[in-house]
Amino acid sequence: MTDTLTGTYDLDTTHSTIGFTVRHAMVTKVRGSFNDFQATLTVNQENPADSKVEATVETGSVDTRNADRDAHLRNEDFFDTDKYPQMTFTSTSFDVDASGNGTVTGDLTIKGTTKPVTLDVETFGTEVDPYGNTRVGFEARTTINRKDFGIDFEAPLNSGGALVGEKIAIEIDGSGIKSA
Repeated sequence: MTDTLTGTYDLDTTHSTIGFTVRHAMVTKVRGSFNDFQATLTVNQENPADSKVEATVETGSVDTRNADRDAHLRNEDFFDTDKYPQMTFTSTSFDVDASGNGTVTGDLTIKGTTKPVTLDVETFGTEVDPYGNTRVGFEARTTINRKDFGIDFEAPLNSGGALVGEKIAIEIDGSGIKSA
């Protein structure tokens, strides 16, 4: 393992996932992911406040392994991908230790609404792969309320609950390749 995280990394989309989990019908969960995204992470271990991350996710790439549900998620009830083809995240602060563990706070924009979110981050270090690329591995997690971002689809159940839960768990499993 290499001894420094400092540098700029591009998220390797073939070895990373941006996923989500939401309660469905109050009794189970639906998991999904986005297949088209890009992100750049600049890490400064000496001064973590100078670190930053910028990410863009194509909302039309949503994938829950069900074509009908994915089509519904793309329409106006949820992501409205024709009007809002991307969601973005731009960091505003890093509170991480020398190993890259801690929190990253930033502005998440979905459907034209921007709200601050904080991600819990665990970094697994860096390693040079067999092709000579320096990689960083990490996980980041947060939970948002979909209604805060204008995703207010409601389908009430007889029990008084809703077909789709309000809380969305976001899970990022990342592998970045050092570019600078």
